[in-house]
Amino acid sequence: MDKVASLRAFVKVVESGSFAEAGRQLRLSRSAISKYIADLEESLGVQLLNRTTRHASPTENGQRYFERAVVILSEIEAADQAVTQAQSAPRGLLRVNAPMSFGTMRLGPVLADFMTRYGELQLQIVLSDDLLDPVQDGFDVTLRIAELESSSLIARRIVPVPRMICASPDYLARHGTPKHPQDLREHASLTYGFLLTGNQWKLTGADGDHWIQPAWSLCVNNAEVLRDVAIKGRGLALLPEFIAADALKKGELRTVLDDYSAPPLALYAVYPPTRHLSVKVRLFIDFLVERFGREDAGVGTR
Repeated sequence: MDKVASLRAFVKVVESGSFAEAGRQLRLSRSAISKYIADLEESLGVQLLNRTTRHASPTENGQRYFERAVVILSEIEAADQAVTQAQSAPRGLLRVNAPMSFGTMRLGPVLADFMTRYGELQLQIVLSDDLLDPVQDGFDVTLRIAELESSSLIARRIVPVPRMICASPDYLARHGTPKHPQDLREHASLTYGFLLTGNQWKLTGADGDHWIQPAWSLCVNNAEVLRDVAIKGRGLALLPEFIAADALKKGELRTVLDDYSAPPLALYAVYPPTRHLSVKVRLFIDFLVERFGREDAGVGTR
């Protein structure tokens, strides 16, 4: 049995959920993929996949095996690249997942520079505010602006992303300006409810920490939508600074409770653990640090 080929077939089946699609991606017949999986299961003495006529998903043992197989195949790729990178430019497909707002407002404008620098690479960028699984969905790098939970993935912190509470001048004229975090209970709030803290806001000032459960009228998983609704005078929004910056400059929004601060988020590059990081992933992350990890990068500072 060709163990490496079997591992590749197994990983592709789990990632795609289909024997046929795995065969298409590996340029093998469905029967060849099926034989690789059968040989692998026979050698291990366990069932790795649950099968239906149209779909395949990992068993509990299969999921554990998949996570280790991804690491092993990455190590093999890294070993191959380690002996060739001095002689060749990075090449192949680089799959990146990024949040929608960061992707359109910050990542998009600099991608052409990365492509010019590394012309042999193919970039596939998927913008989504859904919390995708980097391994299961087959991404080389996932960018997240968040407070990260601990996981088996590796996360490199690129830059902090401060947040502030904003409202339109019209809203503040009609409802008043909050002077203390407790005043927020009397205001309409526009919330991003997909963080670890849910719809709660934590604000810290000279008088300590304050946890506020605002009475929200809108909960959405995109901060640009929150900003736009806040500009229209519908409530207070806790926004990442790079999302609110232009509206603040134009006077469409104003910050409130400036003596208090929300815990900053951060931009992270997340990728599966490997002993040798692939060249294309390392170069992409280094590029992100170069462009966004500075004081004037426009992600974490005014």
